[in-house]
Amino acid sequence: MKSGKNSRKRVTSWHLIGAQLATFRRAAGLTQSALAERSRVSEDTIASVEQGRRPLQMDLAILLDDILETKGALQVAVAKVPQKERFPAFVQDFVEYEQEAVTLMSYQNQVVPGLLQTEEYARFVFSCQYPPLELDEQEEQVAARLGRQRLLDRKPRPMLHFILEESILRSELGDPAVMHEQIRRLRECAELPFIGFQIMPMKQAKHAALDGPMVLLETPDHDHLAYVEGQLVSVLHDDPNDVSVLQQKYGMLRSQALSPEESIRLMEHLLGER
Repeated sequence: MKSGKNSRKRVTSWHLIGAQLATFRRAAGLTQSALAERSRVSEDTIASVEQGRRPLQMDLAILLDDILETKGALQVAVAKVPQKERFPAFVQDFVEYEQEAVTLMSYQNQVVPGLLQTEEYARFVFSCQYPPLELDEQEEQVAARLGRQRLLDRKPRPMLHFILEESILRSELGDPAVMHEQIRRLRECAELPFIGFQIMPMKQAKHAALDGPMVLLETPDHDHLAYVEGQLVSVLHDDPNDVSVLQQKYGMLRSQALSPEESIRLMEHLLGER
C-alpha cells in the first residue's frame, strides 16, 4: 500500500461538500459534537466529512438536511458528485481508515503487507521501485510505512487477519538475512491473540484470488471498505455489492490456505533452513 509523498491532498467534490456542511452547521448554531449527537454518528465522522476526508453517504445527507433544515441541499450535492470521484479520490486517505479499523483482512501475493514489515524489508521494497526513488524519498516512505504499524499497539485492539503466498517467504530477492528476520517477525506476529495468520501453499491446486491482492476493513461506524491496488491504479470500494464479492473471495482463500498452526510450522521450517 502506498504512502508518503504520493498521498498529497487534492481538492475534490467531497471537500466542497464538507465545507458546505460546516457552513450549514455553524449557521444552525451547532458544534460538531452536538450535530454528531443529534445525527447519532461519531463526532469524528462529522469532522471527517467536513474536512473532506470521508464521503458523505446519502442516508446521512438526508438526515443532516432534516436536522439543519437545509431543504435537500446536501442530498443534491452528494447526488451530483462525478462518478470518477466517488472512490479513487479517497485512496490517498485509506491509511486513515486503516488506522481506525475495527477489523482488517489482507491478502498479499507479492510482498509482505506493510503492517507486518521489518524496517530493513520495507527499505528493500522501496529500493526496488522503478523509476528509482531518491534516498531521502526512500527514507520518507520507510518512515511512513513503519508509522502505520502503530495500529498494532492501538487499544482497543483491532482484529487483524493476513493471508500471504508461500512464494513471498521463499523468494530469493534481496539479502537472505533480511528475509530471515522478516519471517521471524511474522512468526512473532502470528502468536498475537488479535492477529490471524495463514500461508497460501505453493502447491494449492485452486485459488480464489488470482486477480491479485486486496485489503478489507470495517470502520468504527461499521462501514465495510475494500482496497485494491495494482500497477498505476488504486481503488477504494465502498459499494456493498463490490465489497461483498471481495469478502466472499477472502472467505474462500481462508479455506484454501494452510491453517494457522500449519502456517507457523512452515515458518519455523523456513527459519531453520536459512
